This record gives sequence, C-alpha cells and structure tokens, in this order.
Amino acid sequence: MTLNEICHWIDQTAISQWIQVAGWIVPTVQTIHILAIAVVASSALMLDLRLVGVFWANRPVEAVKARFLPLIWWPLLVLLTTGVIMITAEPARSLKNLAFQVKMGLLIAALIVTWLFQFLHRRNAAFGDVAGPRAVAVTLAIVSILLWSSIIFAGRWIAYFA
Repeated sequence: MTLNEICHWIDQTAISQWIQVAGWIVPTVQTIHILAIAVVASSALMLDLRLVGVFWANRPVEAVKARFLPLIWWPLLVLLTTGVIMITAEPARSLKNLAFQVKMGLLIAALIVTWLFQFLHRRNAAFGDVAGPRAVAVTLAIVSILLWSSIIFAGRWIAYFA
C-alpha cells in the first residue's frame, strides 16, 4: 500500500469519522499531548542539566535519574495514545507532513539517547557524577537537549508545514 492509500483507508474508518465529527476530541487530545510533551521534555531537561552540572550538581546522578526518568518513559505512553488519535483524526495531515516525519525521526533519536544514558549508567554507577566519566555524559546531555527542543519545534511546525 502507498502512503496515500494508507491515509485514505484510515480516513474512512468509523473511528476516524467519529473523531472528525466530534468537535471536542481533537482539541482535548492536542491539549493532553502538549501537557505530556511538557512533562517529558522538562524531565529530560532536568536530567540533562544535572549531567552538565547546572542543576542539582550536589546530588548523585542516581537520585536525579530516579526522580525524572520515570517522567520521561511513562508519559510516552500518553504521547503515543494521543498521537495515534490525532493521526487517526487527520491521517494525511500527519503522515504525509515532512515536519511530522522529521519529528518522528528526532523522537527515535531522543529515545536512543535516553536509553544510551540508562545503559551507560547501569554499567557504571558513577556515570555523569563528578568522579565518573564526564565528557560522554555532557555530550549525551547536550545532544538530548537539542533533540527534545527540536521535537517540540517540529511538532509545532506540523500545523504550518504542508
């Protein structure tokens, strides 16, 4: 199936038609989506700022990780659910949109960077702490900040990029 055929098929489903007719669903789902991205991005930022040494530098990375990492992974389920609803409502507007495609690529990269941080921290509990390897941790943090910021920008551009 081509992307056009997939979009047409989704658009013709009963759930898509129902979402399109119910005027309150899309704005409600968009609001929840934006709130969830705010939780994810701000939590990632707090963890990244700790790795750089700007935020809670006097606390072990483990404590900051324990506080903020769940607020990255769990809200992703909300983002996935709300994203699927928004795609179902207007499949062509999302799936064929270059800004959406860029956002999805950036999201995959951000998730890989977040997973890589977790992996490296599990292998070395001092990862990111003053006594541990700093260069890799700081680099990961900077890349993460750039990725999550870019995801927000790309998500916002979906409405304006056709």
